[in-house]
Amino acid sequence: MALFLSAQVGSADAQSSAHPSFVTTKEGGFLLDGKPFRVAGVNNHYLTFGSPGEVTRVLDDATAMSANVVRTFLQPVIGSLDGQVPTIWNSKSTADSSNLGTKGIYMMSWDPITNKMVPNDGPDGLQKVDYLIAEAAKRKLKLILAFVDFWAYTGGAQQMNAWYGSSDKYTFFAADPRTRRDYKAWVRHVLSRVNTITGVRYSDDPTIFAWDLANEPDIHPKPLLHDWVSEMSAYVKSLAPKQLVTTGHGNMEQKLADMNIPSVDFGTWHGYPSYVKMSHSDFDARIREYCAIARNIGKPVILEEFGIPRSDADQANAYETWLNTIATSDCGGWVVWRLTSTQDSGLYPEDDYDKFDIHNDGSPAWQALRAAALKLND
Repeated sequence: MALFLSAQVGSADAQSSAHPSFVTTKEGGFLLDGKPFRVAGVNNHYLTFGSPGEVTRVLDDATAMSANVVRTFLQPVIGSLDGQVPTIWNSKSTADSSNLGTKGIYMMSWDPITNKMVPNDGPDGLQKVDYLIAEAAKRKLKLILAFVDFWAYTGGAQQMNAWYGSSDKYTFFAADPRTRRDYKAWVRHVLSRVNTITGVRYSDDPTIFAWDLANEPDIHPKPLLHDWVSEMSAYVKSLAPKQLVTTGHGNMEQKLADMNIPSVDFGTWHGYPSYVKMSHSDFDARIREYCAIARNIGKPVILEEFGIPRSDADQANAYETWLNTIATSDCGGWVVWRLTSTQDSGLYPEDDYDKFDIHNDGSPAWQALRAAALKLND
């Protein structure tokens, strides 16, 4: 493994430049310091609740892969601390971080006395995000942060619904004025937060490349989704005008309809061909189609999540083909699902369900992703 870590030596200790810049958009692409910036990124789901060592190992492995962007979600979300309002997911799990053992960490909870959402600013809350941002800045990595996960794995929007007794997965969160109020209060709290390590206000930090309104906000019906995205993206832009805003939507069926909203700076889509019984060549055609849609709209688009299981013998070849298509089609870039590193046990996490995990292990998939990242930003 030392061979594959060699590219990062010294990077973990290197401080970011004295005046780092924000990523901007222009004529359908991203710019950084006046030059084209294309996203070669990794997803990781436990960066806001893993141990410091688990967090830095992921960031170091991202650097070793020559990635320039890391994406994660602001999570977990729980019920009330006294249990009066239940937590709907297994927050007591003793599994490792990758398998959602969150070790008591949470970003927000419900206060049954005041009947309000309460952000957690402590060391078992947003100080974990402070650490992530500070460590990413040291490695000159940019972050895409989703304000909330739409799904219930660590609470997310579904836990926010449950604060009001709702189990309606697809409509309540965007339709109910109370959850809309809570979401905006959370956004306002996050963007106004001053990092306890760097002293930089979140909305003023160029380490944060973009904000996802949510991870995969699968809101139904479509007019409600459009209304919610329009209101919330404009709200985020009003509080963080220097940073980019996108939806975080999977968009596999809606074909980037949300990119036409003026306060959405770029498009996102998520693709897992094995889940929808799509061939590798058909998925490559979908990439070309989405790149063309984005060009016509005049905004960048990134393939923000994608994966092929390790059980697919053609995994590395498919990654090479798809990412070459992105590189040659003037698309904004890609963020693979997902990079995981060794847990504090010294072992890689178990990944027997979807088999999408990528490791810094010199495997053909690792080499294909690293080569693509290097090519994208030559």
